Amino acid sequence: MPLTSFLGLIALVILGAGLTLSLALSLGVPLPVIALVAMLGSLALGLKRWH
Repeated sequence: MPLTSFLGLIALVILGAGLTLSLALSLGVPLPVIALVAMLGSLALGLKRWH
């Protein structure tokens, strides 16, 4: 993968994460709830990888 494509992909992921956080916070979702959902999603994907 060329370096420019890789850096563009990283930039898009960071932009998407920022937009998601700003949207969730503007809708009034508390930050601990966002963190809990992120951790549960990571755990679910990790457990899926083991099977």
